[in-house]
Amino acid sequence: MVTVVQTDRRSAVLTPSSLACLSHMPTINLTSGCAHGCLYCYTRGYSTHPGEDRVVLYRNTLSKLKEELARKRRKPQAVYFSPSSDLFQPVLEVLELGYHILEFLLSQGIGVAFLSKGYIPEKTMKLFLDNADKVRAQIGIITLDEYIQRMFEPNTANPQARIEQISRLVAGGIATEARLDPILPGLTDNEDALRQLLSDLARVGVKRAAISTLFLRSSVLQSLKRYVKNTELLQTLLDFYRDAKRMVIHAERSSVIALPSAARDEIYKRVGRVAGEYDIGLSICACKNPDLAHGTCNIGGNWPRHETQQNLFKQMD
Repeated sequence: MVTVVQTDRRSAVLTPSSLACLSHMPTINLTSGCAHGCLYCYTRGYSTHPGEDRVVLYRNTLSKLKEELARKRRKPQAVYFSPSSDLFQPVLEVLELGYHILEFLLSQGIGVAFLSKGYIPEKTMKLFLDNADKVRAQIGIITLDEYIQRMFEPNTANPQARIEQISRLVAGGIATEARLDPILPGLTDNEDALRQLLSDLARVGVKRAAISTLFLRSSVLQSLKRYVKNTELLQTLLDFYRDAKRMVIHAERSSVIALPSAARDEIYKRVGRVAGEYDIGLSICACKNPDLAHGTCNIGGNWPRHETQQNLFKQMD
């Protein structure tokens, strides 16, 4: 049972992200904490994290957003949801506030980009489909195995629901990609599992996917040890990190316990071979893999006119 605490936001709604892939667009978080409870989520280590099964909802986000936009000489081209939480958490108050914010932004001609592992409500799906040219979507999906999905992503949409949502988004003309992040070594990276997942993604029209392996932080390791009750499965995963070393990454300007670059490269090549069978292009997240990749994982989507980072910070003023 998730406890929702409603409070007023004091800081700005539109904020820049430390992720290089989002440096060109402002971002919005509706909450601190996320009801999805993904065991691998890096935000568990944030000082602002409200704790397990607890979500802080910033109820005045829409009114503050309207005030901020009214003061700007130039509106942002698009806004990204959400660097530290999911827009489609299974919490009615979050879903309702999210809908009204999306409706307002789209009515102002401002595009929206999002990454989600949740259920998109029907009225929000309709809103997206009615504004297809102003929406960019990434749907996170790491496996078709519901046992593994429920273990690591306890309150998210089931894999088939995500496949169906991707199908509707693609069919509706919305630029939609998949995000296989994190790949769990020993659990979700074998060729049979990858072939099942990527063939389903290709069947519903996915042409591109972003990938990255699991990176461990102390907070993530603690959550895995606490909540993964299948000790054999957990040990299979953690054995891959036995000789792993700490690495500085661009994502959130932090350091993590990462698989050696050779091990990550082998996994990415394996995914690439299978993806190639289905004509799915891959982007390796360079924010998390600065030793192996460059460029963008396209988390914010492609837009006709690309704002520079300098213009973005002028907009933040």
